[in-house]
Amino acid sequence: MIFVVSKSIVKADKTAEYKQQAVRLIEETRKEDGCISYDLCEGIDNPNILTFIEKWETKQHLDAHMKTAHFTEIVPLLKDLRETAELSIYKEL
Repeated sequence: MIFVVSKSIVKADKTAEYKQQAVRLIEETRKEDGCISYDLCEGIDNPNILTFIEKWETKQHLDAHMKTAHFTEIVPLLKDLRETAELSIYKEL
């Protein structure tokens, strides 16, 4: 199993727009083969910290996800709305 943690610090005046685009991404991604879970979490102490927490059956499923039309369309939009981002990919032991 593969886990992805994608943490973004979103520009303060762009948080609502980021969430709106993220909902589109979440809805489409959850339909994908191999997607076990795909959630967006908001920082309790800082609502501008938004983190995707994903669980995939295999790395191949994750790789296929990153090539989908919804991913390649929406992720660049999200990139423009954030200050920084950090991506970590893990495998289950």
